[in-house]
Amino acid sequence: MNGFKYLFHNNNNCAFMGVKVRMAPMEPAWDAVPEMCRAALRDWDKAVVGLGDELMSILCEGLGVKSDKWKELSCLDTRVSLCHYYPPCPEPDLTIGLTAHTDPGVLTILVQNEVGGLLQVKCGEDWADVEAVPGAIVVNIGDLLQMISNDEYKSVMHRVLANPVEGARVSIAEFFNPSVRENRYGPFPELISDEKPTVYREFTYGEYIRRFFNKELDGKTLTNFYRIDNTKA
Repeated sequence: MNGFKYLFHNNNNCAFMGVKVRMAPMEPAWDAVPEMCRAALRDWDKAVVGLGDELMSILCEGLGVKSDKWKELSCLDTRVSLCHYYPPCPEPDLTIGLTAHTDPGVLTILVQNEVGGLLQVKCGEDWADVEAVPGAIVVNIGDLLQMISNDEYKSVMHRVLANPVEGARVSIAEFFNPSVRENRYGPFPELISDEKPTVYREFTYGEYIRRFFNKELDGKTLTNFYRIDNTKA
């Protein structure tokens, strides 16, 4: 079943379920995707691609580089949609839905229903709730964008909480990643100067993503591994 996977998690009697669909660069095997989801996933992917393109152009302009710089590195060409269903958890104080982590790629775009309590982000040593605002879209900077921006943009440490309320919580996220694993990544040359030296060494995306999937979601970011001076991490 190319590009499609059911997910099931059970932490301390708090179960949640998910559907993972690899949308690009290859089309998913749509016959393997539940029929009730196909049209919605297609529409979601089409809309979120346009938003991702626009966001990356704006972020490049914010760095002072040309707005299509990200296209040279195929930054948004691999896309994975991850849908989660969190039923009420009888013991939400005893578990975490997903442990603390940063996203490895370039951008993550997420929407959720009105049932709150999904995300918390790390602020110093504390965790802050991300309020569920009707109609709002959550955008996470990923580790790869932090490194190619030479720390101008920062990936966010976050975690997902178990659902403590009666209604079911539903969310869908799209993860944007490069498609060419042989490409070399590092800070954009335009961002390097005597005043702002390079923070990260170069690496291939293939090496990077293998390293990510060989580690646990352990509350540590891979950006530290590629820092030229790890004492500053």
